[in-house]
Amino acid sequence: MTTSSSFFSPLAPASFAAAGTAPAPTAINSIGSLKVDLLVVGASFAGLACARAAALAGLSVMVLEKKTSAGAKLHTTGIIVKDAVDSVPWLGEVPPALVRRIEGVRLYAPNMRHVDLHAPGYWFWATDAPALLDWMVESTRACGVDVRLGTLFEQALWVNGRWEVPVTQGPCITATYLVGADGPHSRVAKALGLSRNTRFLYGIEHEYQGARMAPDLLHCFIDRKLAPGYIGWALDGVGVSQIGLARRMGHNDAGALRLDPLLRKIASVVTPGDAPPVAVRAGMIPCGGVLPTVARERALLVGDAAGMVSPVTAGGIHTALQHGERAGEAVARFVRGEADDPATWFVRSYPSFLLKRTLRWAFDNFQSDWMFNHLLGTPQMRRVAELIYFHRKGGPPSKE
Repeated sequence: MTTSSSFFSPLAPASFAAAGTAPAPTAINSIGSLKVDLLVVGASFAGLACARAAALAGLSVMVLEKKTSAGAKLHTTGIIVKDAVDSVPWLGEVPPALVRRIEGVRLYAPNMRHVDLHAPGYWFWATDAPALLDWMVESTRACGVDVRLGTLFEQALWVNGRWEVPVTQGPCITATYLVGADGPHSRVAKALGLSRNTRFLYGIEHEYQGARMAPDLLHCFIDRKLAPGYIGWALDGVGVSQIGLARRMGHNDAGALRLDPLLRKIASVVTPGDAPPVAVRAGMIPCGGVLPTVARERALLVGDAAGMVSPVTAGGIHTALQHGERAGEAVARFVRGEADDPATWFVRSYPSFLLKRTLRWAFDNFQSDWMFNHLLGTPQMRRVAELIYFHRKGGPPSKE
């Protein structure tokens, strides 16, 4: 997916002196390999947050990303919850042109009756996700990180207490620590014998210009026939409208998912117009929770690679940024000799998603259009929806 990012100039973060110790430069040793303290695979939200935090703590850091642009071919709607904006200081530097506030949720039952959900002081960010990730790359580079786009990770060898990572272009990279933040089908997880995601939703999203819908709301559509195990959605994003659908599917039938049935159903409340979509994104979303084995000596997974996605909402940007940043800080403490290997303690802080995994199981096994048609407007169902969308910050009822 491509979205223009020419309308903004990347904002450089505070100087190294203000933010932390200046990062150590990378070095080429006598046998021609490039030596770094930390090698991060994947210029994802988690990977960039990790790399930036480690660099600000004084480490020499490199990021490998197989795509030529970090914002290309994304598998995310780009929605960021207010909790993330409040808890991740880096987001305070994001150029305003890349985000748009969404004030509430309009939740539709299968029969298209709806309730509006709001929480005092709570909102979401719709983002230009491709441009946001590209901005994050430049922001991370400004902190001293060597971000290498168009570079594929294929294997890592444990040699004399360091990771050796050969690349097709340039010298072999040797790293004290290795972090895999390379998405739901992680090459790092495979190469290191760590757990890999096996449970997925499959989603597709179209971007339109000129679509019509009630503004400033995230429109969510429940329908077991169209979206078993998940929902459809629509929102006015940054310069475009986003309309999408995700459902529980296997790898073999993922390509069969089409948006047309949803567009026909919601035509009375969301109309994309006559023009074709300006962009399409599609892909697999892990929904099984954090994986059982996400680390080994001097290596760990973070973000989607670790299954760090809400089993209910499929949201992962908040946890990716938060735990990515903390992973970078933990690795820095280890490299400086101030803490044990984060593989032995830090990964225990990953979210268990116990309640959300229970809700995922219930939704997979007992999702009922009849139930949502009859109970959506009740106080009990509204409260459940508020817990999911607003994290216990539900507001007073509003009329349908």
